[in-house]
Amino acid sequence: MKNTIDCNGMACPLPVVNAKKAMDAFTEDGELTVLVDNTTAVENLKKLAASRQFAAEAVQSGENRYAVTIQVQAGCAAAAEPEGPGAVVAIGSNTMGSGDEALGKTLMKAFIFALTNAQKLPEQIIFYNSGAFLPCEGSDSLEDLQNLEKAGVKITACGTCLNYYGLTEKLRVGTVSNMYDIVETLTAAQSVIRP
Repeated sequence: MKNTIDCNGMACPLPVVNAKKAMDAFTEDGELTVLVDNTTAVENLKKLAASRQFAAEAVQSGENRYAVTIQVQAGCAAAAEPEGPGAVVAIGSNTMGSGDEALGKTLMKAFIFALTNAQKLPEQIIFYNSGAFLPCEGSDSLEDLQNLEKAGVKITACGTCLNYYGLTEKLRVGTVSNMYDIVETLTAAQSVIRP
């Protein structure tokens, strides 16, 4: 079975969502090719394939023209879904609380530092919107986040947010994620902490 879906021009997380639906529709082993127009979509599709233990290969055929081919094993998709994480910290701003911005930045830095000393660490920290500044070059919390990652905390940042703020090349800790993965993680988490 072979299938090709065109996801050119689609914003995150639509390429991943459409690819997941297409993979779930396979009734026999086969090949799914997803056409996309940006490297973030390519990386997100490769992560989706890896999460199901499917092989994936990306080929660039021109400027902003990519084909991601995933070797789908029918019947394995649902079984390979990962179990949800325990505690997840979702940080949607580079400040904590509302009010004075300087105070908010000080509080966020203190919160992240306090996480490094918490008795029980979260399993994952997700950064989105202006929170995407925190795992990037120039952040006052970079060292603390690197220590959390070394301690086993998964650090992810929204790719759309990194692109929007021009931070993609400045990410210094963690990996790029997408809204589909963020939603899956938050809805599967045992608890979500939003400072």
